[in-house]
Amino acid sequence: MNVPASAKYAIIREMTQRDNNLLNISWLCAAAGVSRSGYYHYLQTEGLRRQREEQDQKDFLIILEAYQFRGYNKGARGIYMRLLHMDPPVHMNIKKIRRLMNKYGLFCPIRKANPYRRMAKALKTGNVAPNLLNREFETHGPRAVLLTDITYIINGKAPRCYMSTIIDACTKELLAWVLSESLEIDFVLETVNQLVENHGISLTTETLINSDQGAHYTSIKFIQLIKDSELRQSMSRKANCWDNAPQESFYGHMKDEIDISQCTTFEEIHQVISDWTDYYNNERYQWDLARLAPREYYRYLETGEYPLTIPKAKGKD
Repeated sequence: MNVPASAKYAIIREMTQRDNNLLNISWLCAAAGVSRSGYYHYLQTEGLRRQREEQDQKDFLIILEAYQFRGYNKGARGIYMRLLHMDPPVHMNIKKIRRLMNKYGLFCPIRKANPYRRMAKALKTGNVAPNLLNREFETHGPRAVLLTDITYIINGKAPRCYMSTIIDACTKELLAWVLSESLEIDFVLETVNQLVENHGISLTTETLINSDQGAHYTSIKFIQLIKDSELRQSMSRKANCWDNAPQESFYGHMKDEIDISQCTTFEEIHQVISDWTDYYNNERYQWDLARLAPREYYRYLETGEYPLTIPKAKGKD
């Protein structure tokens, strides 16, 4: 039988406890393909297994709390990082988290490939900036390389929305975002103005802002605004999403995690996205950002003070 030995032991015990049982343990163990000594060990350790099961249930409740934090589902790594940020911090081996998730049927939705093509191809124009970035997203530190792009958000009930964002390529922090019902260039310009207003003090004349070759970014208004803001402009190669990969990844995660299925107005969608962006910057921890959220990671790089206490590995769980 293709079942665990523990299940066979349980069947043998149940059979031997019947009032009319005429079968001895040796014969039952031989028929089940398990050892007699193994069966007796199973009986002797019943109390220990019960204790482990009770502890697993307690630990799983903690995992479930982290999994449901702020309403956004998480994988094992996300749960591990959330536990470290609890007050007090909970130190739990990530392999144990995976084991308990599998044991109790807790699964994180797997990101699906984006079924949509990118927005309409950019209008041909001579105002194309060189690819100064060259995929050096993290080499130059925080606030040195910024990424910007536009995505659209659809749910079938509310009007189509367009979102313009600017993120820090090093810390992955969302620095500015604007949601619009129109694809006119104004909301892209507003995103840059928001960036300068909120983070201008941390930017320099060497700060690079990279985009695709879309019509918004090759427009005279956008180019002039970048110059007036004393930033350097860079553009990805045509039809090469890898040149702006962190920005594309940001949109992918956002669309996987927000739930706008019940939204019927632009204002409702804006509220959902506003909540998620706050969560993303402050409490959506990323494994490659030293287990910190983007804003935490930026402060860590600036001050050198790491906010977490992570225990050393003690072997297998």
